[in-house]
Amino acid sequence: MTTLTHRARRTEVGKSSEKKVECEEDTNQDRGPDNEDSGDSKDIRLTLMEEGYTSFWNDCISSGLRGGILIELAMRGRICLEPPTMRKKRLLDRKVLLKSDSPTGDVLLDETLKHIKATEPTETVQTWIELLTGETWNPFKLQYQLRNVRERIAKNLVEKGILTTEKQNFLLFDMTTHPVTNTTEKQRLVKKLQDSVLERWVNDPQRMDKRTLALLVLAHSSDVLENVFSSLADDKYDVAMNRAKDLVELDPEVEGTKHSATEMIWAVLAAFNKS
Repeated sequence: MTTLTHRARRTEVGKSSEKKVECEEDTNQDRGPDNEDSGDSKDIRLTLMEEGYTSFWNDCISSGLRGGILIELAMRGRICLEPPTMRKKRLLDRKVLLKSDSPTGDVLLDETLKHIKATEPTETVQTWIELLTGETWNPFKLQYQLRNVRERIAKNLVEKGILTTEKQNFLLFDMTTHPVTNTTEKQRLVKKLQDSVLERWVNDPQRMDKRTLALLVLAHSSDVLENVFSSLADDKYDVAMNRAKDLVELDPEVEGTKHSATEMIWAVLAAFNKS
């Protein structure tokens, strides 16, 4: 059973160091020419969660957002999967390890990082998605649930000038909404995703931009993949949907072991495929 333990500072540092060593070999294998971004570059303005929120997600995206948080933390070099062993070869059997506890500057990412750091024994990707979503019958694990995730993402996007805040008046109450104000940014994100399976289609996930691949996986996992391509003409829509479906129907266990693969993307896909 997962418990929060209050360990001495020295023990905690020692444990973190062990996890970092265990992650290094795995991380080095994952690095390739298209996967050198730590996620902390100033060029990356939005997190995966914010990109998805801006471009195509709707209100039924709770689990997808949590999967995006894990992928974002992995791409920023904060967490990784434990190395495979004879007993734990499958992505879903391997535990999530802390690689670095340095703050990311994003409240949701740092809150999740704090949970992962403080949790012993370590948990799998699928378990973390369930815990962060609050899908557990164990009352002692409800403390891991991330609350008001969409609202906090929307607030971040308002601060970044992507969304705005409006009050809509209904008969008995007022409702706060966050419509897109920066339509150029939304169009850029949507076009990037559409181009990835049309004009820039490479027919190989290992050669794709990792963040674009992650967004397509998360859109599929949240059952909103159609929203990404809804603005396309019928013929292009069919091509885009077929290619995207071919992509997300690949075997995560096979793709996750390939050179330069980002294991966390495929582990999240495997978790949603199983659920």
